[in-house]
Amino acid sequence: MADQHKFETEAIRTQTERSQFLEHSTPLYLTSSFVFEDAEDMRASFAEEKDRDIYSRYGNPNSTEFVNKVCKMEGAENGFAFASGMAAVFSTFAALLDSGDHIISSRNIFGSTHSLFAQVFPKWNVDHSYFQIDELDKIEELVTSNTKILFAETPTNPGVDVLDLELLGQIAKKHNLIFIVDNCFASPYLQQPIKFGADLVIHSGTKLMDGQGRVLAGITVGSAALIDKIYRFSRITGPSLSPFNAWVLSKSLETLSLRVDKHCENALKLAEYLEGHPRVNWVKYPFLKSHPQHEVAKRQMKAGGCVVAFEVDGGVAAGRKFFDAIKMLSLSANLGDARSIVTHPASTTHSKLSSEDRMATGITDGMVRVSVGLEHIDDIIADIKQALAS
Repeated sequence: MADQHKFETEAIRTQTERSQFLEHSTPLYLTSSFVFEDAEDMRASFAEEKDRDIYSRYGNPNSTEFVNKVCKMEGAENGFAFASGMAAVFSTFAALLDSGDHIISSRNIFGSTHSLFAQVFPKWNVDHSYFQIDELDKIEELVTSNTKILFAETPTNPGVDVLDLELLGQIAKKHNLIFIVDNCFASPYLQQPIKFGADLVIHSGTKLMDGQGRVLAGITVGSAALIDKIYRFSRITGPSLSPFNAWVLSKSLETLSLRVDKHCENALKLAEYLEGHPRVNWVKYPFLKSHPQHEVAKRQMKAGGCVVAFEVDGGVAAGRKFFDAIKMLSLSANLGDARSIVTHPASTTHSKLSSEDRMATGITDGMVRVSVGLEHIDDIIADIKQALAS
């Protein structure tokens, strides 16, 4: 058995086999297809008697390296990389669901994922039921004979609520459900859901994995049997990650631990500052002691992540005034960037939800989501301080 290295070492030393040029850093494989030695090689390759690259829609050395790194980080058997986080979410569900199936999910999920459940999957006769994050004891009441998947984000987008992965894993196992976790807010460095019973883990590589707001990407890792179904669906439908973006992400993962440590350090300091501010109604950050699921977060996460949520006193008008007064931080819908970002979920990332659905998931009109970056914390706090005083 190969030596088992620490997380940081695997992130750096997991690479494709060197070519005849003996390069130190993995090169880009910008090719749409691969050639065969002869007719028998071609036949055997398409018959899957050989494990080799055929066409970059199926796989590519760059995407393979990226997948292998994430698998080692998450403790997964296999994975597949996608062109975006939502391509990963859609393809994962679409590959596993049949007409008449039923999904159980936390109500607190990303707006586009909710739109899939509410608008797209019903066309295929796939239904869903939501549970509240503070009512995990009622999940089993939602299980029916056609329930196939239990899904959750933790921490959630945008409210940074935390769900008990161990409890969800036990429920899924008891009822023979496929347990899928969106681990985007934590990254594999802070949390590994497979340890708590998850069958599949999804990431938007666009966020902390890239870390510099350069590329779109998604990835699903987990059980080899389930990934095989996802691979075969994706091989036909074509949502695969480009070799260039895979190369960027694989290099980015080499510094993931360093970056995320600093993100978390800055985020906790900002959350502590905001907690005492008179213009702020409430603050949520998993490693704040005031967070409702603080103990769960401490049990399953290494640190609290890069996102802080808070509510500006004064509703929509005060929120607009706050955003217009921001000077240094970016107004953007992204997160996990080296640059700090402020977002108004009610009018951007979750604007497609009805006002009732937003309120049901704790997204108030005055909620602000801060993706805390790597700038000096004094400068981050200073910009938010002056915006709140405006």
